[in-house]
Amino acid sequence: MEFEGKVAVITGAGMGMGKAIAIAFAEEGASIVVVDVNIDTGQETVKTIQNKGGRAIFIQADVSNASDAQQIAVDTISSFERIDVLVNNAGIQHYGSVIETTEEEWDQVLGVNLKSIFLCSKYCIPEIQKQGSGSVINIASVQGIASQKRVCPYSASKGGAISLTRNMAIDFAADNIRVNCVCPGSIDTPLLRAAAELTGNSQQAIEEWADAHVLKRVGQPEEVAQVVLFLASNKASFITGAAYVVDGGLITQL
Repeated sequence: MEFEGKVAVITGAGMGMGKAIAIAFAEEGASIVVVDVNIDTGQETVKTIQNKGGRAIFIQADVSNASDAQQIAVDTISSFERIDVLVNNAGIQHYGSVIETTEEEWDQVLGVNLKSIFLCSKYCIPEIQKQGSGSVINIASVQGIASQKRVCPYSASKGGAISLTRNMAIDFAADNIRVNCVCPGSIDTPLLRAAAELTGNSQQAIEEWADAHVLKRVGQPEEVAQVVLFLASNKASFITGAAYVVDGGLITQL
């Protein structure tokens, strides 16, 4: 198995894409550190992995908080003695223009979606450096490339994630640490369904979003997970600083 003996830290792994990514790495032999602010969903992901014969621990953390981010690295080393892969997946959404968005909402979205990448990388990358090689994958979004109405903090945070990925790729290339990001389109996650509920007709909203994609459907979390798995693998050994769009052709029409 590709990741036998490796340790992967995945933030926001309690549900959606993060959960799918955690399971995918576990199925390839990695020991998994499930990080989430929600205890119930995080522990459920651990249970799913363990029931499949995998190794996993849960760490509750607010990834926008420096002390929590530092503790992720400390607890991971305490349990598994190494870090090989970091997937910065945690993310939240808020709708509003710059006029409608409060400063608190702006700070919250930027904190979880962008600051967390900085913090978790700050404390986990030194442990990856000790292994002589490794991989960091940041989950951005097509909204960091081409935006839509009333998503100003989300779009800003995802655009920042793409730029930060490029900078990190340059900074850690000499350590043989590759840093890439994945930019999903509409993926069938609890976050997407919560957004659909806000429209007043969730089924119609999801159908309309699906129709906006060239492939005429929304993606599945497992489809994103396979791209993340590839980027962390030796098959992607000459790929760093890249932003992989996984969007069913959505932005080809924008």
